[in-house]
Amino acid sequence: MPSATDATLRREDGALVFAGALDRAAAAALWPQVQAAPTDVQRIVLTSVTTVDSAGLALLAELAARLRAAGASVAIEGEPAGLADLRAAYRLTPDLDYPA
Repeated sequence: MPSATDATLRREDGALVFAGALDRAAAAALWPQVQAAPTDVQRIVLTSVTTVDSAGLALLAELAARLRAAGASVAIEGEPAGLADLRAAYRLTPDLDYPA
């Protein structure tokens, strides 16, 4: 199982693809890549993510907000461990937005 130091972000076929555990350490390490990520993608792929904690959720929600602000309709693919519970706790929609 990948550790936080193994967490990655890459662009592939119009998507931003994450892998590894998206925890506090990974969120801090990946933050510069998220800030520099292109905003012309339509998907955030989490199928290779093993777990998500609240810091990982914050990273993903910020990325999704940046993409929406740039005019993208964001689709989230994958449901790693922890994501559904955190989304519910923070009252986020499946696309990591706050309901209107």
